[in-house]
Amino acid sequence: MNDSEFHQLADQLILHIEEQLDNYEGDTDIDYEINGSVMTLSFENGSKIIINRQEPFHQIWLATKNGGYHFDYRDSQWICDRSGNDFISLLAQAITEQSGEPFPFS
Repeated sequence: MNDSEFHQLADQLILHIEEQLDNYEGDTDIDYEINGSVMTLSFENGSKIIINRQEPFHQIWLATKNGGYHFDYRDSQWICDRSGNDFISLLAQAITEQSGEPFPFS
């Protein structure tokens, strides 16, 4: 993967997350902000989730209150380099835990 392909895939992922957050119909208020290559999700309880592009490694990094994860793009999805879990599943789990209510991705 070259840098251009990485940025295109990362942009698609961030756009998908934005759309899911914008269409969220739950009771919890989840704010998000994008600053450069970093997306920050902020929750009512003060906790945060950080999503960061790591261009030199062609990875997406996810930081939650339960830990940090690094994802490589394989088989048309972002896969954690340690657990083998996909990005969307881990993000949905973290949002659910930090918001206190289920957060389904479509």
